[in-house]
Amino acid sequence: MPELQQNMIDDLAAVSTESWRTFRIMAEMVSAFDALNALKVNCISIFGSARSRPDTEEYQAAETIARMLVHAGYGVITGGGPGVMEAANKGAMEAGGESVGLHIQLPNEQECNRFVKTRCNFRYFFVRKLMFAKYALAYVVMPGGMGTVDEFSEVFVLAQTGRTHCFPIVLYDTEYWNGLVDWLRRTMSRRGFIQENEFDKLVTLCDTPQEVVTHLCKLVTL
Repeated sequence: MPELQQNMIDDLAAVSTESWRTFRIMAEMVSAFDALNALKVNCISIFGSARSRPDTEEYQAAETIARMLVHAGYGVITGGGPGVMEAANKGAMEAGGESVGLHIQLPNEQECNRFVKTRCNFRYFFVRKLMFAKYALAYVVMPGGMGTVDEFSEVFVLAQTGRTHCFPIVLYDTEYWNGLVDWLRRTMSRRGFIQENEFDKLVTLCDTPQEVVTHLCKLVTL
C-alpha cells in the first residue's frame, strides 16, 4: 500500500509539473510577442553556424549581408549566439539598424553576442522557431550544421504547406549546399516526396552578398 501511494504521489507531481510548464511556455511567448511587436522595421532572418570564426568566409559574408540589408531599410533577426549570428548582428548594429537576437538557452554555445539590440530569451526551441517565422519576411541560410538545416527545413515546410506566406528563402554558398540541393531535386523528387517545382519556387541560391540583397529587395516589400 505505501508503494502504491508513493506511485500516485509521483504521478500527481508529474502532472503538476507538466501543467505548470504550459504557463512557462505562455510567458515565454507573451514576452517575445511584446518585444517583437514593438519593432518599427520589417526584418529578415539570417541563419548559420554558431561555430564560424571571424576569419571564415561565411562570417564575413553574413556581416556584409546584414550591413547591406540595413542600408536597404530592413532589420536583421538572428539566433543571438556566436559565429554567423554574431556576424549578422554586428553588421546590422554597426550600420545603425535593428539587430534582433532570439537567444536560446543551451549547455554549450549559449552566450548571447554583444551586438544584439533587441533580445528575446528562450527555453523552448519551438517557441523560438515561431518567432523566426512570424517576424521575418525572408530568410538567408548561411553555411551551418544540423541546427541550421533544421531552421531551413522549418521555414521551407511552412511555406510549402501554405501555413504562412510564400516568403523567399536564400541559401548562401552554392558549393556548400549543392549536395543537399541535388538530393532534394533528384532523389526526393524522383521518389515523389516533393514536387519538381517546389524547391525552385521557394529557394534561391546566391554566392555573393550583393546577389542576396538585390534578390531580396526585389521580393520583400518595406
